[in-house]
Amino acid sequence: MRAARYYDRKDIRIEDVEAPELKPGHVAIDVAWCGICGTDLHEYLEGPIFIPPAGHPHPISGESAPVTMGHEFSGTVTAVADDINDLEPGQNVVVEPYIISDDVPSDNPEVNYQLSPNMNFIGLGGRGGGLSEKVVVERRWVHPIASHVGLDQAALIEPLAVGHHAFVQSRAKAGDVAIVGGAGPIGLLTAAVLKAEGLTVYISELSEARKAKARETGVADQVFDPREVDVADEVRRLTDGAGADVGFECSSAEPVLDMLIDAVRPAGVIVNVSIWGHKPTVDLPNLVLKELQLVGTIGYAHDHPRVIELVEQGKINLEPFITGRIGLDALVSEGFDELINNTEHHVKILVDPRA
Repeated sequence: MRAARYYDRKDIRIEDVEAPELKPGHVAIDVAWCGICGTDLHEYLEGPIFIPPAGHPHPISGESAPVTMGHEFSGTVTAVADDINDLEPGQNVVVEPYIISDDVPSDNPEVNYQLSPNMNFIGLGGRGGGLSEKVVVERRWVHPIASHVGLDQAALIEPLAVGHHAFVQSRAKAGDVAIVGGAGPIGLLTAAVLKAEGLTVYISELSEARKAKARETGVADQVFDPREVDVADEVRRLTDGAGADVGFECSSAEPVLDMLIDAVRPAGVIVNVSIWGHKPTVDLPNLVLKELQLVGTIGYAHDHPRVIELVEQGKINLEPFITGRIGLDALVSEGFDELINNTEHHVKILVDPRA
């Protein structure tokens, strides 16, 4: 089968590799679509980061570069191991793409398995990936999805779960007011979750294309350009002087973090969703005087069932967030390069590994 293999920084090759074998406790899946993630772009430009460098195998997967990439994917079950009786061939599924030690439970809601030692991701730390025609995945990470949900939209379940986990971490509830800083892919999908869960959502964004996408998708009640208005003042004006209940940092930009600290009400919550490439300066005096909570978040845990429910019920329409569809051979030229050089005009480019 064909697969996109990561060797090193700016070295991704489309190769023929052996199809994975079905093992006890595992599910074989034909991949339908795989999204290109910002993490993949960081690996391509700056890595290896999550990907174990050649000669330095990951302690759980035992693999190192070259590895097959892709962790945002959907597909159809083709076979199940003899010890699995709750899935069957022909079912559409999405994958929660974790590489986590076997002794870490994933079915106990009290366990934050995303924080377990040596955690990594399928498609980064080994164990195949969605940028290939086929993958074999441990049963506990495979989630069925209703047949009326397109498999292209289903490929966005994984990044949507990131936004949902941020919502859970914020402890926000229906009727609350949220301000989202940044309308890139994760900012938009976080806003989509917030709207579906009944919040009023404001977005701050500089890019004309991203502002347009926020309005087009209906994930925001108001979209502000910080070059045109004082966003924190606008949020207070719209909340009778109170400020937002929660803020979500989705840009990894210090001025955005400053704005959120200003815009969120006293005793409110700010959730950092973005991955920072540097240590930012944080306005701790204001954070302290307002008794704000600044909360970190990484990945997701126990979020996929609720996210799938929101999509299956039609509360989130993922189609508008798909801004490109390409085949595997065009992965770098029409995928990576396009997202690097024309990022403002894209939310999610999907790859068909069979094309």
